[in-house]
Amino acid sequence: MSSATIPNVPLYLNGATVQSTSQEWRDVLNPATQQVVARVPFATKDEVDRAVANAKQAFQGWRNTSLAQRMRIMLKFQQLLRDNIAPLAELITREHGKTLPDAEGEVMRGLEVVEHACSITSLQLGEMAENVAGGVDVYTLHQPIGVGAGITAFNFPVMLPCFMFPVAVACGNTFVLKPSEQDPSSSLFLVELANQAGLPPGVLNVVHGGPDVANMICDHPDIKAVSFIGSTHVGTHIYQRASAAGKRAQSMMGAKNHCVVLPDAPKDHAINNLLGAAFGAAGQRCMANSVVVLVGQTKAWIPEIVERSKALKVGPGSDRQADVGPLVSKAAKQRVERMIGTGVEQGAQLLLDGRGCKVAEYGEGNFVGPTIFSGVKRGMDIYDQEIFGPAMCIVEVETLDDAIAFINANPNGNGTSIFTASGWAARKFQNEIDVGQVGINVPIPVPVAYFSFTGSRASKLGDLGPNGKQAVLFWTQTKTVTARWYAPDEVAGQVNTTISLK
Repeated sequence: MSSATIPNVPLYLNGATVQSTSQEWRDVLNPATQQVVARVPFATKDEVDRAVANAKQAFQGWRNTSLAQRMRIMLKFQQLLRDNIAPLAELITREHGKTLPDAEGEVMRGLEVVEHACSITSLQLGEMAENVAGGVDVYTLHQPIGVGAGITAFNFPVMLPCFMFPVAVACGNTFVLKPSEQDPSSSLFLVELANQAGLPPGVLNVVHGGPDVANMICDHPDIKAVSFIGSTHVGTHIYQRASAAGKRAQSMMGAKNHCVVLPDAPKDHAINNLLGAAFGAAGQRCMANSVVVLVGQTKAWIPEIVERSKALKVGPGSDRQADVGPLVSKAAKQRVERMIGTGVEQGAQLLLDGRGCKVAEYGEGNFVGPTIFSGVKRGMDIYDQEIFGPAMCIVEVETLDDAIAFINANPNGNGTSIFTASGWAARKFQNEIDVGQVGINVPIPVPVAYFSFTGSRASKLGDLGPNGKQAVLFWTQTKTVTARWYAPDEVAGQVNTTISLK
């Protein structure tokens, strides 16, 4: 692609694409080839202010749009999203690198959230109690809060925005989205589909950029709530800065997810799931099961785990036969390979080394092959830190109690899984584990969209998570009304100086 044909990624303001006047731009690269496929601007302060002003103005009309009309727009949006799975997946693969089947799966998970938002006529219902006192009724209203904002990481450029704006706008809010500058095109296309579905101009806007733009969003006085999904370092900063500015905030952050395997687990199913959860999307998932906790005799499975991992195909995301695509950037590849080297230096046993992985005809790609460590312990960087690459750390313990204690000692609480044929063991695990999302014979326990995303401890800041009922509570404020109506000829009676209702 010649420099003359490289597209500039536009902003999306007031219902239309707009070319940025920024002097700061970044190349968007295909991770498999290093080809420049787009250029993305880092929005100016004036452009961010314009996006927020558009949203603030649109809120005055959108908040009073009927629930039925908002529902119809969501229904149209979900159909447009379903009709455009293929082009959205191609954009994800081109800029992020994940395999096309995985990208299509991501779009489907985003579609689930939009389908959930189609139920807004039920989701936003309040409560009412009649005659709480003589002739007195009490009822609650879930009203939109105003302008919301979302800041997303690179690893799910369609699903993560869907975790934010569909429910937010369905509740009557307006929205400003800042997608990752590393792979912005699919996020922008998603927003264009939502506006094509009938959202009025200004309800949904997009600005691009890095930390400076994220800070502008956190600081802006007209933004009332900020949602973030990404790394712990950035998420903590976003949460603290937005909260200090008086905003409602939620941050879903990093993780170190564990998968426990008991000796009674169905071996083939368990190993297949372990490999998919550790190496899918090249390990670039906040819910990736990067730590395998083998209990008792399952340590004998290690050679087979290694051999099956060797058989996985590494290749460009456009190759539908590839199991593991490239990492998103050269910097990401360098960091993962550096972490692998640190693991060796700190005493872990490197059973499978994915460094130096080469793919024919894609010599410049950011490829790291499946990597497996055993003998991993607390205090090693490969355990204490999130590798965010195709690396599996194996820990061996003797009992289920040992596994539970080991996991609960980790500061993160995003997700964990157990593979077992024992209902007793599964129930014990789900009751005693201190992690927000638990899988039982399910390797990546991201709940469906009508349940809330419930990571915990160091993996989450804020009381309310995305999706499910919690999302509606996050994007609305509850107003309670206590009402009494007097008959025209009713006698007033005496003055009541007590706090009680009569």
